[in-house]
Amino acid sequence: MKNKTAFTLIELLVVIAIIAILAAILFPVFARAKMAARTSQSVSNVRQLSLAWTLYNGDSDETVMRAWSLGGSKTFYWWGSWDGTSFKAEEGLLFPYSRNHQIAVDPAFEDRLRTSLGFTGYAYNYAYLSPTDYDSNYNEIARPLDSGQISMPSETIAFASAARINNWAYAAPRLEGSALIDPPSYDYPGFHGRNNGVGAVVWCDTHAKTVAPAIRAQDFGYGFQAKDFREANLGDIAKPGCPAGSSCQDWYYQANK
Repeated sequence: MKNKTAFTLIELLVVIAIIAILAAILFPVFARAKMAARTSQSVSNVRQLSLAWTLYNGDSDETVMRAWSLGGSKTFYWWGSWDGTSFKAEEGLLFPYSRNHQIAVDPAFEDRLRTSLGFTGYAYNYAYLSPTDYDSNYNEIARPLDSGQISMPSETIAFASAARINNWAYAAPRLEGSALIDPPSYDYPGFHGRNNGVGAVVWCDTHAKTVAPAIRAQDFGYGFQAKDFREANLGDIAKPGCPAGSSCQDWYYQANK
């Protein structure tokens, strides 16, 4: 009669311990690799957005894309159209040049709070690239910007990773999508360091990179508390030596420097 062999309890515990040690070592490595892949994809996405934006401007006789355009009952934004009820990505201003709404989607930020945005995660430097005046009745007056008026395209933001704090529609402030990014002078930081502390930025010359947001320490604007922005890692894209409140605070947002 042959003897049956089997693992002893000690051997099983040793194997389990080895697996646990390997898991503890490898899981953080996998997590970092996943984050690095998301960051790389995000940088690629904003660069593709800037290429589509450049083509759009070329087809508009070098008039820079407006932040939005009205047409009948719809408003057409760079990321899609909205009629007050439904969102259509294929009607976005940049869609004909990309044929892919996925480049507007940040893999690290799938926002489900604002259905009018669809899934996005990036925002347009609308204040300086789509300047607007208002008459005495608050009617919007567009001020078209020519591409040639962007004096330093390598230092002017086109699109960036963005979000916003909503402290008016919920009992507690909540982080949600934002497709239009405000400059520091507007006192509403929107640049989001969501990928291991950094966000993706693409400049008007189409080069893209990751940048860490400059986080504000003090409270500011409309009753917002700085801690809500710090906890969400929301800040500004700041030129060294040009913090919020300085005369050059909007340097990376301004078209004419």
